Order: sequence, then structure tokens, then C-alpha cells
Amino acid sequence: MADEMLKAKELKTTCRREAILTVLRTAQKPLTAEEVYLAVLPNMHMSVSTAYRTLATLFEKEIVMKEVGQDGKAYFRLNDHRHCHILRCTGCGEVLELSGCPIEPLEKQWAEKTGYQITGHRLELSGLCPKCAAKKDEKPDDK
Repeated sequence: MADEMLKAKELKTTCRREAILTVLRTAQKPLTAEEVYLAVLPNMHMSVSTAYRTLATLFEKEIVMKEVGQDGKAYFRLNDHRHCHILRCTGCGEVLELSGCPIEPLEKQWAEKTGYQITGHRLELSGLCPKCAAKKDEKPDDK
């Protein structure tokens, strides 16, 4: 599958590109370049800079998508031509993909109103997951 994706975009198939695409395909959430690097590392030697360069190339060729989170970090995921909405914990970084799309009706209204041909959108909500919220609410024991 990775081989076909790379050939379709006129990129040479390399073991590093295949490894990165495998990591992104099996990831349950968008990953930072460092997370991708750490996931590839047990299986093959790769420098952090190689991971960044490879992700940049894959992004440029529209094989992966890059989104900047509210935390300022770039997150990568396979470009499977579907959009997703996420809820990101500002405490631990956990990401929960939300189903459904509350934006589509607004997208249609804004397209009609403005004349734009809207080609996509993204939505990221942030907050504290239940575990981090519970930790925040805990009070130190009085001793």
C-alpha cells in the first residue's frame, strides 16, 4: 500500500518512507514528528532530522496531512481524504477523535453567502480529560 501511494506521487519507495507511513497508518491519533521518529526507532535507525525531512516531503506530495494544534506543535496523519474533528487534552496530550460533523451545515451556509468553494475544514477542541481534571481537583493531604 505504501509503495502504491509513493509511486502515485512519483516518489521513490524507501524503507524509511515505508516505515513512517506504516506508523501513521496504525496510529490512533495524529502524531508529532518526534512521536513518529520514536515509533520508527525500535525497528530501524533513523535520525530525527530524517524523520522531519521525510514528513515534509510526504506533506508536500499530499500523502500526509499536517495540522498545527493549539499547543503550537505540528501533527501528522495519513491523508485518507476524510476530515476529522478532535478533542485534545491540554494536560496529558490525549487525543479523542469525534464522530460526526457539526460544521458541514455551516460550511454550506458560508459557501452560499460568500461565494467561496469551501474545500475543507478542521476543528480542534481542547480541554482537560477526566483523569487530568480529577488530578487538578485533588487537594494535597493535610499532614
